[in-house]
Amino acid sequence: MDNTTDGTWDSLPVKLHESVLSTLSELQFSHMTPVQSACIPLFIGNKDVAAEAVTGSGKTLAFVIPIIELLLKREEKLKKMQVGALVITPTRELALQISEVMQQFLNKFPEFTQILLIGGSNPIEDVEKLKDRGANIVIATPGRLEDMFRRKADGVDLAGSVRSLEVLVLDEADRLLDMGFEASLNTILSYLPKQRRTGLFSATQTQELEKLVRAGLRNPVRITVKEKGLAAAAASQKTPARLSNYYTICRSEDKFNNLVAFLRQHKHEKLLVFFSTCAGVEYFGRALEALVKKVSVRCIHGKMKNKRNSIFADFRSLTSGILVCTDVMARGIDIPDVHWVLQYDPPSCATAFVHRCGRTARIGNYGNALVFLLPMEESYVNFLSINQKCPLQSMAPVRDVVDVLPKVKAMSLADRAMFDKGMRAFVSYVQAYAKHECSLIFRVKDLDFASLARGFALLRLPKMPELRGKTFPGFAQTDVDTETIRYKDKNRQKQRQKMLREREQAPPQRRIFTRTKSWSKQKSRKDRRRKTASKRKHHEDSDVNDEDMKELLNDTRLLKKLKKGQISEEDFEKRVATTPEES
Repeated sequence: MDNTTDGTWDSLPVKLHESVLSTLSELQFSHMTPVQSACIPLFIGNKDVAAEAVTGSGKTLAFVIPIIELLLKREEKLKKMQVGALVITPTRELALQISEVMQQFLNKFPEFTQILLIGGSNPIEDVEKLKDRGANIVIATPGRLEDMFRRKADGVDLAGSVRSLEVLVLDEADRLLDMGFEASLNTILSYLPKQRRTGLFSATQTQELEKLVRAGLRNPVRITVKEKGLAAAAASQKTPARLSNYYTICRSEDKFNNLVAFLRQHKHEKLLVFFSTCAGVEYFGRALEALVKKVSVRCIHGKMKNKRNSIFADFRSLTSGILVCTDVMARGIDIPDVHWVLQYDPPSCATAFVHRCGRTARIGNYGNALVFLLPMEESYVNFLSINQKCPLQSMAPVRDVVDVLPKVKAMSLADRAMFDKGMRAFVSYVQAYAKHECSLIFRVKDLDFASLARGFALLRLPKMPELRGKTFPGFAQTDVDTETIRYKDKNRQKQRQKMLREREQAPPQRRIFTRTKSWSKQKSRKDRRRKTASKRKHHEDSDVNDEDMKELLNDTRLLKKLKKGQISEEDFEKRVATTPEES
């Protein structure tokens, strides 16, 4: 059914508290969406719920309202340190977003307190906050929540606090499992009382999720909400009915020029631009800051530790701007009034494609999405139509495209930090490409490396196994000796000069030649972590900080290993020049 005309809140078979209704009115939510009208009466009526609904369908209110209502119905009022509701979600951004929605209702109910437990902050601060204010509602990510359960020695007995738990909600439950949080979830569930209401909310159903449903819910009511689009043919598609989904075909060396031209033509709108890797966000994000004038450009990726929360909150408040991001922003995130979602790199799995698109056209609004494809990738359009029920229409070529790549090269020549980012972005792109789910379409051996390097505005090709022994007459590297490029940051340049001097003074090492696999064929660290997820917990706070100074410290550590003879000179060269960044 249409998700904007499913009845008013007064038409619910259960009566909502007057303050809840007045808050909905203030927030201008006059009508329920299908997932809300289906879930709220069941949840309030003490049923376990497993709900599947397309992204952007209003799932947050479908559990926030029942949480408030169930806590209000308690005969014995919650004390300061008693937790009545627990919401677990996979990312900090989504947890922050849910907390904001919850707080808008709690402003009318000062008897309830909530706490946000997420990575990116000092856990001791969370301990002190919990001891000082208490919490009746906890909204958390799995890593930090599991950590808090183990901090009894710090004066917090969270295991004792959750004995009063009325409601558990797992939001984006399928992604919680995809991200390797299964071990953490099992630990958390072991602390919770069996007598509780549980809700699982997700955009897709998987076998792993089905196991969780059977383990954590007692006779759940299963709810699947399918959007009936603006036309009957759209009824079965997984993307919102009001989404216009496009693709455009361009060569590697033309992609960035096309992106810049498109962004310049939509500078008064709000756009998300997805890249496949953190390194790609770092490199192209900095280029866009310089090339798209008078526009707010923000960058977010999974390796940012302390800055993600503030950047996310800042971008949400903007009326226009560009957010350059990885798939850390692909699921569940609700950013108001996103006009366009641009997928510069297709994601590694088809489901992520759908979730990226779902950042626009939310809650009955209209939106647009565009994916940039290489000529050899055009069959991906048919794949998405069949595999994800996600039809795409061809977009006319972008107008007024100018060549901005010389300017990007000039940025690399002017600052070694930019040069380094470009090399890492190129290597990590090739790695991510090789791990694509659709390996019959996205094949590394089909990549035109010369065109790709031109599109990345590289000054020279990196040393990497995929390029070893090959020549690329279509790529002309710069005449400038790239070793002479300096860092703009004086401290960083000073560190580099010191490292180079130490390297010159190091005794010569016997070169040890080893045959290495292409990085694109090696298992990523992320894959290896997934294999051991059942043996050890997944720490959400283990994101690698990608700050420039850390890279220099890492280079220094490698230099010490070289001097001690622990690594060969060839290995040192490879790891310093082109250490790949995880996608």
